[in-house]
Amino acid sequence: MRLLCIDPALRKTGYAVIEQAADNSGSKTSKKHDIRCLEYGVIDNKQSLSQSACLVQINDFLGDVINKYKPEECAVEAVIYVQSYKTAITLGAARGAAILAAAQSGLPVFEYPPKRVKQAVVGKGAAAKPQVAFMVRALLHLKETPPPDAADALAIGIAHLQSLENKTRSSETIQAARL
Repeated sequence: MRLLCIDPALRKTGYAVIEQAADNSGSKTSKKHDIRCLEYGVIDNKQSLSQSACLVQINDFLGDVINKYKPEECAVEAVIYVQSYKTAITLGAARGAAILAAAQSGLPVFEYPPKRVKQAVVGKGAAAKPQVAFMVRALLHLKETPPPDAADALAIGIAHLQSLENKTRSSETIQAARL
């Protein structure tokens, strides 16, 4: 499974493409899945760009990433609580541009709240950004620590893959119980 992961923001949208290969060996002692990072980075929109120009940049850049890597699904950070309505609207617009890029390519989009993402990667929902980045680097065996926004995108992808794995395990348990 190849996955596009997005941490949307108007000025610094984190993105990543990760891939999970299933282990078909049938061995219970080997890892069931191997996750590898194909690309990560930050769409860095300069302050001089208008909001609408930033949205076009996000949409176009992610469209290019989708065309290059051909992901099967997209995982994005869900709406977060913010105190400023202006910040909420701006973040919503950035999310919309990112989700539109995925939707235009026919990708199913899955959303994960920040606390769930942090819990999946660090083990607690109130983890700080440096903790998330450190764990992402360790879990994906990266040579360097990704920038915070890219690390968040990678963490969103890890949370999605864990969610899929948990659903598979639950389904297998139900099937076993029926036998």
